[in-house]
Amino acid sequence: MWKEENNSLYRKFEFKDFSEAFAFMARVALEAEKMDHHPLWTNVYNRVEIWLSTHSAGDIVTEKDKKLAEKIDSFVKGS
Repeated sequence: MWKEENNSLYRKFEFKDFSEAFAFMARVALEAEKMDHHPLWTNVYNRVEIWLSTHSAGDIVTEKDKKLAEKIDSFVKGS
């Protein structure tokens, strides 16, 4: 579940292992690039944390962030 905090949408994902986490990140990266929207994220082993905000709008949450969050969620549900 995404949480809106500190002017960003935040969510932590956990996967079976590093390979699964990295494959997820690759899918997110391709979609983010298509949307010209690039998240702040971290990855440690099987954990990926993502923060979404729109830099061009003053680092606040916009519809663009919500759309990318929905797409990211679809990657997890679809796996």
